[in-house]
Amino acid sequence: MPRATPKDDPQPVPPVQPDLDDCCHSGCSPCVFDLYDEALERYRAALTEWQVRQAQHKAAAQTATRQTKPRSHR
Repeated sequence: MPRATPKDDPQPVPPVQPDLDDCCHSGCSPCVFDLYDEALERYRAALTEWQVRQAQHKAAAQTATRQTKPRSHR
């Protein structure tokens, strides 16, 4: 079975925060800052999920390494 690499599961990229000049200040709904806040929430959730997957992959790799190491006999 091929092993997953970081390229297969890249770290999520945070959204770009809009500049103050990006808002037209006319009360648009949704405002660019509302859209940014929503994107930031999605990013944080995706980052948390990614971190869990990375921890699981690391634990699985450590288990596999321990299982394949020859045991020394005394």
